[in-house]
Amino acid sequence: MTVRSPRQLTDAYIAKFVQEHQGWIQEKQAVLLEQAKGMEGVELLTMDEIQELANQALQVIPERVRFYAPKVGVSFGKITIRNQTTRWGSCSAKGNLNFNCLLMLTPPEVLDCIVVHELCHRKEMNHSKRFYEEVLRVYPEYWTWQQWLKDNGPALMMRMTGSL
Repeated sequence: MTVRSPRQLTDAYIAKFVQEHQGWIQEKQAVLLEQAKGMEGVELLTMDEIQELANQALQVIPERVRFYAPKVGVSFGKITIRNQTTRWGSCSAKGNLNFNCLLMLTPPEVLDCIVVHELCHRKEMNHSKRFYEEVLRVYPEYWTWQQWLKDNGPALMMRMTGSL
């Protein structure tokens, strides 16, 4: 097992932490193993397929951003589509929005969930209670579709990267 930690932590502290959290660590390892078993045979996307998803996203995502921005009550900067391997979206301090082209492989409700999430960062650049209150005001089904992404997102990401 590999443990990643801040440099200032001593080996003794890390060993104690691992020992005290052994049950939780084993549970998480079992979940990852089950996810990996469920992903056997997942086909990687070709560069052409990724480009096709990005082109589709360039048509669909800005439209959804323009739809939800007034509902959130915010403006936004540039919209960029990326073939990211770890994130579904992000929002910069300048209001620029980035979205993963893999969102084109999700139900439309998941895409809207991510669009609203990133637009709400224009009001709250954090994940505070106020942030989530704003998200739920605009998109009450947010948690349902976040759960879909939590359950199915790793398999989609694996199509890009080939690993969990």
